[in-house]
Amino acid sequence: MAYLAQLSLLVGLCLLSGTKSLKVELENNGYKNLVIAINPKVPENTNIITRIEDMVQEASKYLFTASQKRFYFKDVKILIPVTWATNPIYGRPQTESYSEANVIIAAPYVKYGNDPYTLQYGGCGEEGRYIHLTPDFLTDDAFLPIYGPRERVLVHEWAHLRWGVYDEYNEDKPFYFAPDKSFEYTRCSVDITGVVAECKDPQCSGIKPCEVDQATGSPTEKCQFFPDKKQRTTSSIMFFQGLNAIIEFCNSKSHNEEAPNMQNKMCKSKSVWEVIEQSKDFKASKPMSDSVPPRTTFTYLQGGNRIVCLVLDVSSSMSASQRKDRLRQAAELFILQIIETGSQLGIVQFNSAASTLRELTTITDYASRTALTKYLPNLASGGTSICSGIRKAFEVFRKLNSQINGNEIVLLTDGEDGTVGSCVNEVQTSGTIIHTIALGPSAAKELETMSNITGGLQFSATDSLDSNGLIDAFAGISARDGNTSNQALQLESAGKNIPGNSWLNGTVSIDRTVGNDTFFVVTWQAAKPTISVFSPTGIDYSGSFVEDTALKVSRLKIPGTAEAGNWHYHILNINSAAQTLTMTVTSRPASVNDPPVTVNAHMNADSADAKTPIKVYAEVSKGYLPVLRATVTAFIESNTNNQELRLLDNGAGADAIKNDGVYSGYFINFSGNGRYSLKVKVQGGEKVTRLSDRKGTRAYYNPGYYVDGKIEKNPDKPSVPEEDLQTNLGNFTRTTIGGVFVVTGSPPGSQPPVFPPCQITDLDANIKDEKVFLRWTAPGEIMDQGTAAKYEIRMSTTYQDLKDQFDNATVVNTSNLVPLEAGNMELFSFKPEDITIENGTIIYFAARAGSKSSDMAEVSNIAQAQMVLPYIPAVPDPNPNPNPGTPDKPGSVNITTLVLAITCSIAGICIIASISMCIVKKNQRARTAPAV
Repeated sequence: MAYLAQLSLLVGLCLLSGTKSLKVELENNGYKNLVIAINPKVPENTNIITRIEDMVQEASKYLFTASQKRFYFKDVKILIPVTWATNPIYGRPQTESYSEANVIIAAPYVKYGNDPYTLQYGGCGEEGRYIHLTPDFLTDDAFLPIYGPRERVLVHEWAHLRWGVYDEYNEDKPFYFAPDKSFEYTRCSVDITGVVAECKDPQCSGIKPCEVDQATGSPTEKCQFFPDKKQRTTSSIMFFQGLNAIIEFCNSKSHNEEAPNMQNKMCKSKSVWEVIEQSKDFKASKPMSDSVPPRTTFTYLQGGNRIVCLVLDVSSSMSASQRKDRLRQAAELFILQIIETGSQLGIVQFNSAASTLRELTTITDYASRTALTKYLPNLASGGTSICSGIRKAFEVFRKLNSQINGNEIVLLTDGEDGTVGSCVNEVQTSGTIIHTIALGPSAAKELETMSNITGGLQFSATDSLDSNGLIDAFAGISARDGNTSNQALQLESAGKNIPGNSWLNGTVSIDRTVGNDTFFVVTWQAAKPTISVFSPTGIDYSGSFVEDTALKVSRLKIPGTAEAGNWHYHILNINSAAQTLTMTVTSRPASVNDPPVTVNAHMNADSADAKTPIKVYAEVSKGYLPVLRATVTAFIESNTNNQELRLLDNGAGADAIKNDGVYSGYFINFSGNGRYSLKVKVQGGEKVTRLSDRKGTRAYYNPGYYVDGKIEKNPDKPSVPEEDLQTNLGNFTRTTIGGVFVVTGSPPGSQPPVFPPCQITDLDANIKDEKVFLRWTAPGEIMDQGTAAKYEIRMSTTYQDLKDQFDNATVVNTSNLVPLEAGNMELFSFKPEDITIENGTIIYFAARAGSKSSDMAEVSNIAQAQMVLPYIPAVPDPNPNPNPGTPDKPGSVNITTLVLAITCSIAGICIIASISMCIVKKNQRARTAPAV
């Protein structure tokens, strides 16, 4: 009965949505298991810990208020780097790691900014990856006037991370033309008051008229919005949380749905609070009766060097499809090239029972690595008892220390096991992390559950020999402590079934950020091939390979630091029959002070029902700077199919933000139930690939406050010099494994579902010379793939009508518009027939694509086009006339009034010309005197 209960628990865990162990959970209104990790390169400073505690404690109160007493931070785990001194109060981590932390504390790669931001690239309502705060942000109070109190910043970023909402400002489009024919600063709510002005000098000792863009009539980029320090409105946190009066998120009543910000673009003009109301947290909670939340509790954790045990299946099924040999090849690569120096490694084998092949051994040098490879199993017999292997690994760990939490098991199996539920409780309570590798089509379905409940990685490899999947899986199991300077990176993974007397040729680009401990590894299926490797300067390394003919592996280790540039390899199958040949290249960073280019690949879900597309992501970065213009290809393999998918960073389709270094795409070609593995290859071109400042969701940088007719100026926001972003990375290649997702619920023999074109999210509109110019990124016939059959474009002079009644809006004639292939930029212009374009005209546009079968996409974002003569109202007077301007907007100038003035007097024209450089004090409900 106890076993049946454990099996039932495991089945229940299998039904979860693939969430990792210790993922943040909401329990009785409180968030628990929040992990804040300090990067190992941050110099030791215990004041950082104190500031984290103070920030979180106060943020909990602010969150409690902002959420209307629904949420607070219950418990937080602070992960101390191993590079800091030990302390008796520090416990040992269990499944917590830097790579899986919710908040990371790390210096920016460049020295030019400390913007708090959230790495967020999913859709509206989808959780982000992590919040990044810098040590300076935590310890330097000079940032308080810029971002506001730290606790408020944390809540702003938490809303990004947890609820998938977006910012309500827009640095790229800070102004928009409002329906009352005046320019508004992009914000929510419009009740936030302040002035738009240009400083006379760097200290802003005075303000002067803003310059005007003669093409659009809007303020130029030199104009800034300075909010009043005292406000009457209470929202919104996602615009600028630093204002003292701001204690709420914008809701349906206060939301500014016409502002051209990311929240409106990504969330279909819904307010932040409306998105939060749809979250699982909101639906699972009720407001608390307490006036203040309980205090947050803190736990301090500090890890050490890795302690790993390989738990390897040697059952009789491992004799099929050369699994035994492939296991030994892949495990050898892990030992020789992947696991970090200083780690401890043990080896266990299991079939119906388990045995220890090697106790924990410290890896000190290449000789100790080589010695460990001699203990790899060479057996294939008996049944499968996964729990026996796990329990044996626990024994190996406990010989070193009775506390085994935080240790890692790499579990590989190819068979089913009806008794796997018998050890689920032991696994959960052990605190050990289990990384799983499912080999072949029959591996136990419970493997992913084992990795999920322990916070481990999960991989799968098919029996297709040319996919190199098993080696890729082992190559992906690096330390997760944030120290990239010690980690092996996979540069190349190639495999192909090569006919007799034919070649496998390839090029590997080794850039200047890597080159230490560089290995070229060749495997073969039958007969040893002839191998040639040439450096960029033509040095021939063909005679330097070390062969293991029994294992069918040949390995080349480049001495010192490998030469930067394009390396070429040529492998000749001298066998008369075809055989599979593979090439794997790994390398470590060339310098601890120069972060390497890294790739992090994953999907938006661990499971799917084949009725919803899977989003595939690949984050390409150097340190914390995005890498742009790379060629990124995803390879998705199941036991029945292997597919390629181009990933793009264009802000369209599956990609939320353009040029943020996150390359995205939809996977739609499901080929039945089972496991699907993800591998991503990245190619960077010399003088093509470049770095970028971090874009996307981050805390608002306040340029200063407007107080009593004067500006309290903050330092200008530092920008990253172009020469730093133009750093020539040279050619580079990277390969990474992205884990597994499992498809269920697809009837056998059923056809894959047909999806409509994806939504257009970047529609843009302009008016010039009485013509409308539209542009957008083309979607596909099916999501973001192929070519759509048609477009439907509609327009209205009223935003709300187009938003609520798209089907009733005026149709734009697109009969001459031939859709381009997905990913290309569409350009379309026309002259409206039913709308007279004149000064002050505003037209709103929305579009959607259709497929050949008339499946229509969702309606796009709404784009605004306007015809405006250049003007800007005057700088506000600190002691104004108590009743200037129009009755509905005191202190503002309405464009209709200006046009009437022009028709009444030539002098009016002169006045218009003279004030074209003036500053407007922007107010939706402006007051008759500045706030004091």
